[in-house]
Amino acid sequence: MGLRPVHVNIKAVDASVVGRFWAEALGWSAYGPGVTTYVGPAGGLVWPDPVVVGVDVVPVPGRKTAAKNRTHLDLATTSLAHQAELVARLKDHGATPLDIGQGDVPWTVLADPEGNEFCVLEPREVYRDTGPIAAVVVDCLDPRAMARFWGEAMGWVVHKATDDLVHLRSAEGVGPYLELFRSPHANTAPDRVHLDLLPHPGDDKAAEVARLKALGATDLDLGQGDVPWTCLTDPEGNEFCVLALP
Repeated sequence: MGLRPVHVNIKAVDASVVGRFWAEALGWSAYGPGVTTYVGPAGGLVWPDPVVVGVDVVPVPGRKTAAKNRTHLDLATTSLAHQAELVARLKDHGATPLDIGQGDVPWTVLADPEGNEFCVLEPREVYRDTGPIAAVVVDCLDPRAMARFWGEAMGWVVHKATDDLVHLRSAEGVGPYLELFRSPHANTAPDRVHLDLLPHPGDDKAAEVARLKALGATDLDLGQGDVPWTCLTDPEGNEFCVLALP
């Protein structure tokens, strides 16, 4: 069945500020269940959410230093007016425009208050039912090879595949896409953004970690010490974590 992505982990010096920003960006609520700030649908904290991939903002002591994160979020919009309103509103809440060489494109590239890149997309039919997060986008050298790893890791299905971009989505056809985008730059430093995965009820976390290693994942020591989650990297060195069942 594979592991399910339960949230996108974003590191921040001020987790509460960045969490409130992402709540505004997604139209959700920011919750403080512990040291982190979790962003999910309004109406009370539900974790793990059966459909939504949330955002978990984790406090760290150091600010972003890498030129560009290898993982970012693409936000969905329903109309050109919605796109323009969302971009304007997020600028009022601390977002800044970014030029990453995108040229003249119909989407808008921004950074959150601590410099983490994201895109506000123009309305696209393919994202009409994803919710506010259209896609989690990961830069990689070989999208097709990475799609084989992530497809096996999560049990997700390839919807579109070229040498430059592969779209995957859950077998149930719900929630955001995972998009693997070709980049000429290899991963050389820890990222500020990564996916956190969770076993399905009844599955064994240790067995799932062993399965991922057989697929090409490797252990990652970030100084996390004795914690209930397992830090790994995919075959190109992008970090992710396998969480323990609640």
